[in-house]
Order: sequence, then C-alpha cells, then structure tokens
Amino acid sequence: MTEQLIITVNAGSSSLKFGVVRLSDMEEIGRAEVESIGTLRGPSAKGRGAHLEEIGQPPEGLADHAGLTAWALDRIAAVVHNLGEVAAVGHRVVHGGARFDAPVVVDDAVIAALEGFVALAPNHQPHNLSGIAATRKLWPDLPQVACFDTAFHRSQPRIAQTMPIPRELTDEGVLRYGFHGLSYAHIAHVLPDHAGPRADGRVIVAHLGHGASLCGMLARRSVATTMGFTALDGLMMGKRSGAIDPGVVLHLIRDRGMTAAEVDRLLNARSGLLGVSGVSDDMRVLETSSDPKAEEAMALFAYRAGREAGSVAVAIGGLDVLVFTAGIGRYSAGMRARIAAHLGFLGVTLDPAANAAHGPVISAAASPVLVLALDTDEEAVIARETARLIFG
Repeated sequence: MTEQLIITVNAGSSSLKFGVVRLSDMEEIGRAEVESIGTLRGPSAKGRGAHLEEIGQPPEGLADHAGLTAWALDRIAAVVHNLGEVAAVGHRVVHGGARFDAPVVVDDAVIAALEGFVALAPNHQPHNLSGIAATRKLWPDLPQVACFDTAFHRSQPRIAQTMPIPRELTDEGVLRYGFHGLSYAHIAHVLPDHAGPRADGRVIVAHLGHGASLCGMLARRSVATTMGFTALDGLMMGKRSGAIDPGVVLHLIRDRGMTAAEVDRLLNARSGLLGVSGVSDDMRVLETSSDPKAEEAMALFAYRAGREAGSVAVAIGGLDVLVFTAGIGRYSAGMRARIAAHLGFLGVTLDPAANAAHGPVISAAASPVLVLALDTDEEAVIARETARLIFG
C-alpha cells in the first residue's frame, strides 16, 4: 500500500518552511526551508530527510515569496515521489478574522474571505495565499487545509478582545485578534510533559523571533496576548515597532506629510531592532556588535517584553510558568536573562548555567516560577489539524 504524505507550508515574512509528514504515524520525515527572502543576502534553501537535502538552490533572480513557494513545492514533489503519495497540504494562515476560529478545508469561498484580511497582515497573508495558489496549480485536486494563527486566541473573554473604540467598529470586527497561535497551540500541547500539573496553571509563553508576542494561558487556553487587530501591536520586534502612541501616527501624517503607505513601511519594516540600532534586525548580529545603539536596542527589547509580561500576568492573576520559545526565545540566553531580570518581582529566577545550556528547564531550583526554553513546532500543529480534517 502506498504511503500517504502530508505537506505542511509555513510562510513567514522572510522565510518559507515545508514539512513532509507520514500520515500513518504522523512523523515528520523531512523538512525544507528557504531563508533570507527579501534581504540583501538573497534567498537560500536547505533541507534534511526525505531526500530534501537534494532540493538545491533557488534559480538566480527568483526572489519573491510566490515564485519561491512554487519552486520549492515543485522540487519537493520531485524528490519525495518515491516515498509515497502526497495526500493533502496544510498551510499556516496568519489572519482568520472573526470568521475562522478553527482550521478549515480550503475552497474558493475561503480564499475570497482570506483575501479580505490581507490589509490586516500585509507582511504574511499574501505569502500564505500564494502558498495555497501554488499548491492548487501543482496539485489541482489535492485537499488543502488552512490553519490560523488567530484561532488559538478566540478562547479569550470578550473584554480581552475589545478595544476602547466606538461600539459599532467593534461589532464590525475591529477586535484584538492575537497571532502566533500555532506556536502557542504547540506549546500548550507539550507543556504537561515539562511542567506537570503546573501546565494548567498561570502560564506566560514568550514567542520571541523576528516577530514577537506573549500569550497568557489558564488551563492551556489563551486568556490574553500582546498582539491585537494586526501583528504590528505589542512587543518590539525585528523590524516592527510594536505598540506606540497612536498620536505618533497622526503626527507623521498630519505634521510631517507622510502618506499612510509610508507610515506603514516605517512601522512594519524600518522600526524595531533595526530602527533603534541602525545595525540589524537580527538579534545574533546585535549581540556581537560593539555599537552602543545595538546595546540600546537589546535593552529596549527586553524592557518592552518585561513590561508587557507584567501586564499579561495581571490578566491571568499571577505566574506559575514562563516559557521562552521561537528563535530568540529558544536560543538567546542573553536575552532570556535580560527579560528575566525585569520579572524578579513575579518570582522569576534563572539558573545561569542552565540558561547558558538552553534548558529546557532554566529556572533556579528555588525559583517560585518554573522557567522553560522550549522548541516550538508550528508544522506539527498544521499536520495534526490537516490529518484530523481530511482523514478523520
């Protein structure tokens, strides 16, 4: 009997990640990634398992998400054909709006609805849709599933989703949606293995990567998160400002003559670590820089994370477990230590040696709060939900 495979597609703002999952045991047998999309360095590809190390490098001149997604899927199809039959494809989709609170099978009506959310996630939604389009072109009859970053947060109480604006706007869907839900869903799924009964207590998960946010959980369900109507809100990020005074936007448009598009680019692509440091949006580069502006950028990143963590702790009534995940959260011991230093009042104390070794347990033995550094795996969530919807 031919082995059935699920392909997962996870399009980020500067990367594409693909997984090859065996349906019979839900084991990921291969993974491929295209990195540095839209950077001066230019895109490069790598793979492991399922013959994906043979994926090769993108053709010269191919630099956009849509073209790279189509190229990567075509190469994946070519190298995995002897391992089994591709039976379904699952996609990460950043914004599901108020309409989608769970994964769905993709059809024309779903695509039309998702296109309506492009303005709410301009750095991600078009890339997610291009992945769906490329899959349709390569495998026209293959079932596809959209898994939403916003869906995990639909469990929040209404007060956490509501902004202090005229009610008619709220009723029209101008809400705090939250993002990184697939990452948070994975951490919620594996947390009992690391935290035991405390997994169902008061938990803050810090997803710190090029995009960054926090999620406060009770009983492993989202209660509060730092991103809002769009993925621009909340923490300082690689190139995104995070939360700022809305009056700044008015000032830039009204007093400095900037267009809405120019302000959009400033806040989404020229701010954050890049804007403050003037050096890089990459934490690894900043940590090796001697430029004092790089130090200021890292200090501000930690300060903002600490302040927001305090706010989230209020929403969940305290703190039992703190989890660091994603690229910075999982691998930057220095940034974890900086953020933890702001949270001593909540009972967070790190073990320096365990933190330097990247855990998974990085809290001191006497720390009232359990602190973990865990891998996230959005692709595992996508694969699991795709199998559930398509194969039951």
